[in-house]
Amino acid sequence: MASPMASQVIRDLPLLRATLLRRRNPGIQLTPRRWLNLQEYQSKKLMADHGVTVQKFFVADTANDAIEAAKRLQATEIVLKAQILAGGRGKGVFSSGLKGGVHLTKDPKEVGQLAKQMIGYNLTTKQTPKGGVKVKKVMVAEALNISRETYFAILMDRACNGPVLVGSPQGGVDIEEVAAKTPELIFKEEIDIFEGVKDAQAVRLAENLGFKGPLQQQAADQIKKLYSLFLQIDATQVEVNPFGETPEGQVVCFDAKINFDDNAEFRQKSIFAMDDKSENEPIENEAAHYDLKYIGLDGNIACFVNGAGLAMATCDIISLNGGKPANFLDLGGGVKEAQVYQAFKLLTADPKVEAILVNIFGGIVNCAIIANGITKACRELELKVPLVVRLEGTNVHEAQRILNESGLPITSASDLEDAAKKAVACVTKK
Repeated sequence: MASPMASQVIRDLPLLRATLLRRRNPGIQLTPRRWLNLQEYQSKKLMADHGVTVQKFFVADTANDAIEAAKRLQATEIVLKAQILAGGRGKGVFSSGLKGGVHLTKDPKEVGQLAKQMIGYNLTTKQTPKGGVKVKKVMVAEALNISRETYFAILMDRACNGPVLVGSPQGGVDIEEVAAKTPELIFKEEIDIFEGVKDAQAVRLAENLGFKGPLQQQAADQIKKLYSLFLQIDATQVEVNPFGETPEGQVVCFDAKINFDDNAEFRQKSIFAMDDKSENEPIENEAAHYDLKYIGLDGNIACFVNGAGLAMATCDIISLNGGKPANFLDLGGGVKEAQVYQAFKLLTADPKVEAILVNIFGGIVNCAIIANGITKACRELELKVPLVVRLEGTNVHEAQRILNESGLPITSASDLEDAAKKAVACVTKK
């Protein structure tokens, strides 16, 4: 039967590996890192390297390479897929005029013609910036018929303090929709992190996914291999949709999304070396270099915060008070003075920024360190735009003393709404 908590698992995908580590090492301090982005072909190679069955494929960065790849596949039908990090590629449009970032063909020569209209051109989808993203590579893979589609994932579940296997016989669609409309079709197996996936669990889930006869054991073996992959690469999520079967009687992982524990970078150097940052804005890469998280927006008030939740709240309250956030820059937890300086350097380099709002809650962060970093940045960068600062929490009184005695034109705020009103007023006066 489907677990009563299965729907919640789909809706709530917390990452608990850090919690497990802290239980074994209570003194450990982990600093979250930026998310690792891999292209589809990279994820499929990881799966293939760990014995998971995927379509045969090659990667090409020229039309001639694509033709050669199609010939080497010796497949009846070939699928050509543009490699960008955004979703919705199948319905995207290229700047060359070609419609669709995914194409099927039985003619290797047509592969070359399609590749010429893909490589070097921008592909625009619902998930890309307005101008699209330049396609530098295409994946040339054998096209397999799918006789039946199911869904399979390995997730971290807060309720059971560890990983769970989640599956549904309804694959190839949005699993959130399945969980909402037919939760009885979501099946869950909780995994003991020390014992791993038991044979009985893998077979039971394969049966619940509707695999029959020899396919059932084949699916169970694939489930166990995917769990082995999950552990070995320090993943926080492995989602396969569809996890399908072919008319020839083969269980294949047709598409997959892998999320990684970025705190395990020191163990997974070869994987993190594949991180594709080419689609990021240069300022995002520069921010990541200093362990800062930056997201550009369209307004004129820069948001300098610590924590994603606080960042979103700051952006919202600026908007509610009639302003427009230009970006948000997240310092994270283990912040140092040098990071504060670099953060200001990044923010002031943006010509759209007409005011900066600093909103820091000092839980882990020491507000005095922030204050020292702010005053240093203001002096050395000769800050030309208005600066509104709201600090609260650890060592806040010392921080306020540092700011008040700095002699710099810094506007203090008593709370977040006061800070937003003052920041909006600064840009409204201009």
